Amino acid sequence: MSEASALAPLRERNFRYYWLSRLIDRAGTTMAGVALAFAVLEVSGSATALGTVLAAYSIPMVVFLLAGGVLADRFGRTLVIQATNVASGLSQLATAALVLSGTAEVWQLAALAALNGTATAAGMPALAGVLPQLVRRDQLKAANLVLAVPENALMVLGPAVSGVLVVVIGPGWALAVDGATYLLATLTLTRVRIPRPAEGHERKGAVADLREGWTYFRSTTWLWVVVASFSLLNAITSGGFNTLGPVLATQTDIGEAGWGLIRSAQAVGFLVCSLILIRISFRRPLRWGMLAMALNGLPMLVLGLEPSLVAGMVAAGLAGLGSQVFGLGWDLAMQEHVPDEMLSRAYSYDMLGSFVAIPIGQLLFGPLGLAFGVQQVMVVAGVAYIAIALLTLASRSVRDLRRATTVVTTTPS
Repeated sequence: MSEASALAPLRERNFRYYWLSRLIDRAGTTMAGVALAFAVLEVSGSATALGTVLAAYSIPMVVFLLAGGVLADRFGRTLVIQATNVASGLSQLATAALVLSGTAEVWQLAALAALNGTATAAGMPALAGVLPQLVRRDQLKAANLVLAVPENALMVLGPAVSGVLVVVIGPGWALAVDGATYLLATLTLTRVRIPRPAEGHERKGAVADLREGWTYFRSTTWLWVVVASFSLLNAITSGGFNTLGPVLATQTDIGEAGWGLIRSAQAVGFLVCSLILIRISFRRPLRWGMLAMALNGLPMLVLGLEPSLVAGMVAAGLAGLGSQVFGLGWDLAMQEHVPDEMLSRAYSYDMLGSFVAIPIGQLLFGPLGLAFGVQQVMVVAGVAYIAIALLTLASRSVRDLRRATTVVTTTPS
């Protein structure tokens, strides 16, 4: 079967408005992190306060992911996305108002960040699961890439634009822009028309829905094997790269500005790979995805062995390429092999398993760096990352999973 034309999904009205809505939403999201960080520092000047606000956002992200999957499969994905976007937009606008008025306190910012994190967690499984309802099955690869190219471009541009906004008009106004994009994305999404879940399917309650999702998750080998692998991989990345990386940069000639360039190089890798994958066949998505994902161990390994800006940028660019290959492969595996009525719940278990160990990595690697040396720990982390990614392919269900040729519409017994 030949791949659909790269831009064919945009001829579908539903997908076109979904694409525009998601692009608007992502534009605000890529700016929000920088704006929120400087808003908290403007209010408190404390790194501890910033950590508190960020944790207030991330903890509900883990806690409410499963609920998001149930809501999406029960009430319809577009409705859930709209509701959570409105909640996120209002919480960001409230944060902006407090900062602009000069009355903001850390506890208020933390409470609003928790509301935003809860809404984001509830909406993520719906956002991940809606695509197969918008395009034909033979257009899924093209649709994922049509979404990925501009989103990856925004990952490069968004933080820089946010930094300019913070300097020129202040973090409060930058947060207001983010809040407005949530609401504009919601308005755009109202043009998408997707049938509600079938009424004939008997609903047994939220707990039964969760249990049904768990049964499917643990009985689908390729699904739980990859998620278990990413529980470890994300913990290593969050600790070895995201936590120790900036520390290493300040201890070497790389510096803070150099670290920003390394992160930008990673985003450029995402973007370049999105363009390349448009013309590449992808018959065994998880085999190629996990092989490519091993490249994410390179930045830690390279920087640990010989800290250098150029080497770090090259390694980070390759890591971005690998992440994009895996991201496309994973979305195709999920969208083509998981039954539609189970998809959001499957994504919620995927996200929960993948995210749950991130705080452990963030808390663990700092003391390890102090005890054994930052570079030494980064080298071990890089080697461990590559080994885990490749060992995942020992599972035949992972390495041999092929692109589906038929639509999966019913839940296996």
